[in-house]
Amino acid sequence: MALDFDPNDLIIPNNYGVSGQPHEIWNQLRREAPVYRCESDDFEPFYCITRHADIMAISSQPEIFSNIKGPMLLNHEQLRRQVDDPSSFGTMKTVIEMDPPEHRDFRRVASGFFTPRNIHRLDEIVEECARAQIDKLGEEGEADFIETIAQRHPLRVLATLLGIEPEDEDLILELTQQLFGSEDPDLQREGEDRGEASNQLIADFGALFTRVIENRRANPGDDLASLLANAKMADGSPMGPVETFGYYLIVFTAGHDTTRNAISGGMAALLEHPDQLAKLCADPTLARSAVEEIVRWATPVNYMKRYLLEDVELHGTTMKAGEHLVMFYASANRDDTVFENPFDFDITRHPNRHLGFGTGEHFCMGAHVARLSARALFLELANRIERMELAGAPTQIHSSFVVGLKTLPIRYKIRPAA
Repeated sequence: MALDFDPNDLIIPNNYGVSGQPHEIWNQLRREAPVYRCESDDFEPFYCITRHADIMAISSQPEIFSNIKGPMLLNHEQLRRQVDDPSSFGTMKTVIEMDPPEHRDFRRVASGFFTPRNIHRLDEIVEECARAQIDKLGEEGEADFIETIAQRHPLRVLATLLGIEPEDEDLILELTQQLFGSEDPDLQREGEDRGEASNQLIADFGALFTRVIENRRANPGDDLASLLANAKMADGSPMGPVETFGYYLIVFTAGHDTTRNAISGGMAALLEHPDQLAKLCADPTLARSAVEEIVRWATPVNYMKRYLLEDVELHGTTMKAGEHLVMFYASANRDDTVFENPFDFDITRHPNRHLGFGTGEHFCMGAHVARLSARALFLELANRIERMELAGAPTQIHSSFVVGLKTLPIRYKIRPAA
């Protein structure tokens, strides 16, 4: 079926920076072509999967829909670099690039730490962090909510978990932005070609995490940093150095930018829907359901790629082994067969079966930390906002994989902490 849209609008980072997520295209695809083959001059061909039920089904069959080729679509330049330099960042293997049984073995290393019961010991940390960040705003004024709050709050929480010292936070923030904003002119590295930039980025992360790993091996504690540094596999052997580094990298970078973008997207949604902000401030106990709606609404992880290990027919379309498909979570989170009035932002929405944290084998390990972190921040805001409004137009990050706002100017008046 030929539809009237440009496939580049689904995947080109700059298009997201200009227009945001392409919901009108996804609406059409869900109705008319839920499995649609896209070809782009810049990217490898892929099948676009847009319905909630199909993403749920695909995610439950890792024996057919594999992660071994990585979660992101690669453009032709990246594919060439991967062939020319097999040791480049694009080919580094983390738990996200694994299928069962290997994936289950590596996931088991840290999954116990991320259980809801275990995560509750972080309550005091996230509450103090949320209060401290909002205190920095002062009583009233103007600020960029992302620079002052949204990126700093999850940064401090994750740095605490992973043994990153406060003096290294600015560095790791810069590196994380360069990783997920590599196509954004305001965030990407300057003065290096893309291949050199990727390799230097991984080297800089490596230097930072190596210090932490060595410290936690010499001085183990009961934190996540120590757990990963001293991890053993099911057979009792130590986790390899590349895999250990990959674990640190994925926990921090994925955990930070996704939470940052959920928080900033949620604040923007509340300011654009003042009735919902008023409802939250009147009843701060709604912070729990508000966070679920915020994750659905913002969907920071826009998509995940899968690689077909065998031929599959879906909705009358045959996808061949060796081809790629892309599951657009942001589309699934507006599927009107699952969500009533999906384009309404409703912080009391229930049920809310969103896919903002994925589903199946690769459901986000850090979902409980992300929820706890965001909930603490919005609870603190709900108790302290006297007035808050947009002070200018927000801008979008030039990224199609992890998506979100780059700036969110606000004007505010805040009550002192109780």
